[in-house]
Amino acid sequence: MEKERKLKNEVNANGVVEKGDFFDPAAPPPFKIGEIRAAIPKHCWVKNPWRSLSYVLRDLLVVLALLAAATHFNTWFFWPLYWVAQGTMFWAIFVLGHDCGHGSFSESPLLNSFVGHILHSSILVPYNGWRISHRTHHQNHGNVEHDESWVPMPEKIYSKLDSSTRILRFSLPLPMLAYPAYLWYRSPGKDGSHFNPYSSLFSPGERKAVVISTACWTFMFGLLVYLSFVFGPITMFKLYGVPYLIFVMWLDFVTYLHHHGDDEHKLPWYRGKEWNYLRGGLTTVDRDYGIFNNIHHDIGTHVIHHLFPQIPHYHLVEATKAAKPVLGKYYREPNKSGPIPVHLIKNLVKSIGEDHFVSDTGEIVYYETDPQLKKFLATKFERYF
Repeated sequence: MEKERKLKNEVNANGVVEKGDFFDPAAPPPFKIGEIRAAIPKHCWVKNPWRSLSYVLRDLLVVLALLAAATHFNTWFFWPLYWVAQGTMFWAIFVLGHDCGHGSFSESPLLNSFVGHILHSSILVPYNGWRISHRTHHQNHGNVEHDESWVPMPEKIYSKLDSSTRILRFSLPLPMLAYPAYLWYRSPGKDGSHFNPYSSLFSPGERKAVVISTACWTFMFGLLVYLSFVFGPITMFKLYGVPYLIFVMWLDFVTYLHHHGDDEHKLPWYRGKEWNYLRGGLTTVDRDYGIFNNIHHDIGTHVIHHLFPQIPHYHLVEATKAAKPVLGKYYREPNKSGPIPVHLIKNLVKSIGEDHFVSDTGEIVYYETDPQLKKFLATKFERYF
C-alpha cells in the first residue's frame, strides 16, 4: 500500500510515473500514435520493389556461394563455419519473407505473395499460415488474451503443467527450438495448426490461402526427401538440416528478445480496457546485434516495426531516430553490441529463468517467477542469476 501511495505522488502532469530515473512503462503515454507517425519522414513509407528484390538477390547469392563452398571444401573444419553462416542466411531470408507478409516488400500483393511463398517455403515455413497468425500478433501485441507470439501463460495454465514440462519449456536450448512445434501445435492453452485451413487461427475466407501455402510447404519437404535419396541423408542433413536448426534458433532467440528481458524494467502485459494498440506496441524492445544488424535486415529495430509494420526494413533505423524525441522514455535505447551480440545471452538466460507466468487477474500484469523452477535453473546457469 505504501508503494502504491508513493507511486501516486509521483505521477506527473502527463500521467507518466516519473521521479529521477524512475519510469513506469505501463503508464498511458502522453502522446498519440499519430504524433509518432507525423515525426517519421515521408520517404520512410515508400516501398521500392527493386530495392527489396535486390536484398533477395543478395541473400540468395550468398546462400548459393555457401553451398558451393561447402561442397568444394567438404572438411570437418569448414562444416561448422558453413552451418552458422548458412543458418544465419536462412534467418535473413525469413526476414525478407516477413516483409512480404506485412506488405512492406512492395505495393503489389501479387509480388509480395509470390516472393513470400518462395522464400518461406524454401525454409519450411507455411507462408500464409504464418502471415495470418503474425498479423494477429501485431494487431494484439502485448495483450495476454489475444496476442499470438511468445504469449505469457496465465497461472491457471502454468499450474497444470507437470514438473518435467516446466523444466523442458524453460531449459535452454529447448525454448530456442520451439518454432516448428509452434507451427504445428501453437502454444500451451491455444489450439490449431498453421497447416490446417480449418484451424481456429483462420477465418473461412482465408482457408484457400492456407491450402496454397501448405501445398508449397509439402512440395519443399518432398523435394528435400527426394534430394536425400539422391545425395544421401547425411549430406542433406549437413547441407540443409543443420542450417535449418540454426535458423530456428535465430528466429526464437530474436523474437523472444523482442518481448522479454529488458535490462531496466519489467515489461507490462495488458488485458481488457487497459490495452490499446499503442500501449501494446510500446512494450516491444529494440536490440543491437552487432555485425548481424545488416545481415538480418535490421529486424532488431523492432519498436517502430511493431507500431508501423508497413515501413520497409531498410527505413526502420531512420524512422526510429526520427520517432525517438516523441517516444521519450517509452523508447528503451538498446545496449550497444560488439561484433557478436554475446551480451544478449545474459538477457535471454535471466528472462527465461524468471519470466514464467502472469496472474489470472488484473488488467496490467507482469511476469512472475516460479521460485522452485528458478532455483533449479540457477544451478545450471549460475553466473547469469
